[in-house]
Amino acid sequence: MRLSDVAKLAGVSVKTVSNVVHDYEHVSESMRTRVQEAIDTLGYRPNLTARRLVTGRTGMIALAIPETAHHYFSSIADAIVKAAESRGYRVLIEQTDGIAERELAVMRDREAGLVDGVIFQPAQVTSLEIAEIRADTPVVLLGEAAMPLSIDHVMIDNVEAAKVSVEHLLKQGRKKIAFLGAVENDNAGATIRRLAGYQYALDQAGLFLDPQLVLSVDSFMAEAAALAIRKALESGLRFDGLLCRDDRFAVAALQELRRSGIRVPEDVAIVGWDDSELTQFSNPTITVVAPAKDTIAAMAVDMLIERIEGQTGVGRHRLAPFTLETRESAP
Repeated sequence: MRLSDVAKLAGVSVKTVSNVVHDYEHVSESMRTRVQEAIDTLGYRPNLTARRLVTGRTGMIALAIPETAHHYFSSIADAIVKAAESRGYRVLIEQTDGIAERELAVMRDREAGLVDGVIFQPAQVTSLEIAEIRADTPVVLLGEAAMPLSIDHVMIDNVEAAKVSVEHLLKQGRKKIAFLGAVENDNAGATIRRLAGYQYALDQAGLFLDPQLVLSVDSFMAEAAALAIRKALESGLRFDGLLCRDDRFAVAALQELRRSGIRVPEDVAIVGWDDSELTQFSNPTITVVAPAKDTIAAMAVDMLIERIEGQTGVGRHRLAPFTLETRESAP
């Protein structure tokens, strides 16, 4: 269907239909309703390529994330879609699987001109690699993996969040607090910063920093976290507090501790990270670091639209808030 088909059915000019499609304000409500009814009847959809030729924009942005199945990324995607829609944009979602070649393709190809801008959470590519790619299409970065000075960026203060979490466990009288976990070949900056906050809080409390309490994990999967807990317990390692790098790890740790006859929170208090639904309905429910996902999404979308509309200058780095949501695992 073309604009001319809509115009013929509505009995108006092609220009009037175009004005309605592009939401120009100087169109009467009666005319807008008349044209919209014709659009709905014919199932007309704007041609994005044609729109770009006329306006220079498609009205679409892309979101590139490592994994759509992960609770945090799916929640962020949902929040960004809602934030974009409220501002008149639609969202294309691309999964990179944390593979460097796919991440570089996001930066180089930019969806082949189908979108006006990209919100991107890298896992493998470095700040320098991103900075060296010519940014013809506006980009806003999420997360902690790469923070080039030339590109806008939104994150939470992971060091402070980990510090607050450990301090919460210390106030409960926990003295041997473990960290789950140091993921092998993890180039994303989140784990490093969370470990830094963990270490800082223990050091400030005057506690010995025991490397054995930093549990190594060979992947980001829940099974790997459960295996790390099992091996630690079988080796005779004991701890009374546990900070987990994400909620997958926290739920896996909870189940593995219970299988071993260790009570939560009586014997071990657990803090997770991300505030997924998993932690709100587990037994016991899990205390978590809760990033303000709606705020992260709103910040990223607003910054991207500002760039689309002509904002220039050095990259802006914004910190979104977080809270520690206390539940049964560390009340």
